[in-house]
Amino acid sequence: MRCRRLVEPGVWEVQARIERFVEPALLLLLAERARHGYELVDELPDVMGDPRRVDMGNLYRLLRGLEREAVVESEWSDDGEGPAKRVYRLTEVGRALLDTWAAGLRDAAEVVSGFENRYETMRGGE
Repeated sequence: MRCRRLVEPGVWEVQARIERFVEPALLLLLAERARHGYELVDELPDVMGDPRRVDMGNLYRLLRGLEREAVVESEWSDDGEGPAKRVYRLTEVGRALLDTWAAGLRDAAEVVSGFENRYETMRGGE
């Protein structure tokens, strides 16, 4: 979906979104504890503030890419319940990347806060 669309004359639908926010959300979940893919799919929408379910195929592509970059590591786990599952955990490289994401998101939050403050000031002047 585009960030904005005209619903009807004079009525807009806007989706203010942060591109690739799934990556820092995923890293945060894995920093809390190791998880398998289905847990991540279930928990990511809560962290991202988006009720839509994350696409499993895209999630596994992202995890494989992060594993190639040594951001996460995985191993098969047979915990006795059902079939074996691949469990992912954050590496030290991943923790450093999460710290960098957190700093970048703080900077972005300051920019958004500045916009909101200026907007509210403008609206108060009407």
